[in-house]
Amino acid sequence: MSETGSSFRGLGIAPNILTILDKIHFTIPTPIQEKSIPQAIEGKDMIGIAETGTGKTLAFGVPLIQNILKDPRRKALVLLPTRELAVQADEMLRKVAVPLGLKTAVLIGGESIRKQWYALDRKPQIILATPGRLIDHLEQKTVSLKDATIVVLDEADRMLDMGFAPQLRRILEVLPSERQTMLFSATMPQSIVAMARAFLKLPVSIEIAHPGTAAKDVTQELFFVTQPEKLRLLEKVLQEYRGSVLIFTRTKFGAKKIAVHLRALGHAAVEFHSNRSQNQRQEALMGFKNGKYRVLVATDIAARGIDVKNIELVLNYDLPTVTEDYVHRIGRTGRAGQSGHAISFARPDEKGDVQSIEHLMRMTLPVSKTPTLPPPSPQDAKLFERERTFPPRRFGRGPQQGPNRRFGSSNKPQGSDRRRPFEPHRHSGGPRR
Repeated sequence: MSETGSSFRGLGIAPNILTILDKIHFTIPTPIQEKSIPQAIEGKDMIGIAETGTGKTLAFGVPLIQNILKDPRRKALVLLPTRELAVQADEMLRKVAVPLGLKTAVLIGGESIRKQWYALDRKPQIILATPGRLIDHLEQKTVSLKDATIVVLDEADRMLDMGFAPQLRRILEVLPSERQTMLFSATMPQSIVAMARAFLKLPVSIEIAHPGTAAKDVTQELFFVTQPEKLRLLEKVLQEYRGSVLIFTRTKFGAKKIAVHLRALGHAAVEFHSNRSQNQRQEALMGFKNGKYRVLVATDIAARGIDVKNIELVLNYDLPTVTEDYVHRIGRTGRAGQSGHAISFARPDEKGDVQSIEHLMRMTLPVSKTPTLPPPSPQDAKLFERERTFPPRRFGRGPQQGPNRRFGSSNKPQGSDRRRPFEPHRHSGGPRR
């Protein structure tokens, strides 16, 4: 946790919640927690902008728990873009809610809906859900939102980027008109501004850092390399860094190929993407956390879906499709006040992509000289013989732009929890339709 010089005791939090926070060793609030909690306890609508890894879950979790305890008739709904984020947020909230007699339910795709029926039968006060699965329950009339007077949209920009706008509009329209709505994100595209105007009432805006700010303790490094050189440079980097490494690729195909290659070299590596089953994704994530796997190779589904402390290195094997995702990727290291390092590989024809990232972050990425690399082995050439360079993409078409990405568009979403989250097609470089 980043120290602010204050404590949770000066934020209007009830004594019984403070006792639990002490027991789980949360004593110093982060800046987003310090500024958000008093306003949220008062029941105000809110837009919270802070870099990833700064404790946004407790920033909304503590107030919603306290407000439910004040009025047991109230219920809370927390919407998140990915299964992993929903599970992790539930784990954090349960640490505070369960000792106080509150129950939670997690509604996500990839697991038995019957199991979720049983969780809903227990009358939970807090529901955490991905939009697609929540729509399933609404259609089957297995969940009621009539008492959900506290609503949180976490990682809202990512939900819009993944094509959840129609589902979000449908969910928000069936919620009680008299409610408290809190929206949290690390970036503020125009689509979120439009959502705030439509569904929030005089929201308080809390901006800890300008949108696009990375964690302050993350150092960054950039290499310009050709596509065929990336694999050999990756091997050299993994020889230098001995700790846990999170590698991001632009496609599921690339993630699988790299993981296979690294395992052949003797590295404990596993892939993490939307083609993996929920059990496989959970096993990969837990194995990465407990040290079974040193290297996790992932698509952007993991850019905000994992919370693993002490990741030594984040490596962007491919630059992200959406510029803002760069911030979320490198935010997987340097979490909770720890230091971290991020390395990015960029092809010579991706200088425009790099400039867009630098413009977002308001800084110049330090470029390192590419070391002398050995020639590719026959095995490397065979393994990646089908690998193709990605075609140049047009910048300025972020998640808030384009005919299929406007909030409230009637077009079909580019991805949902019932389908695969948004990822570019490995041949076209564009979204899956």
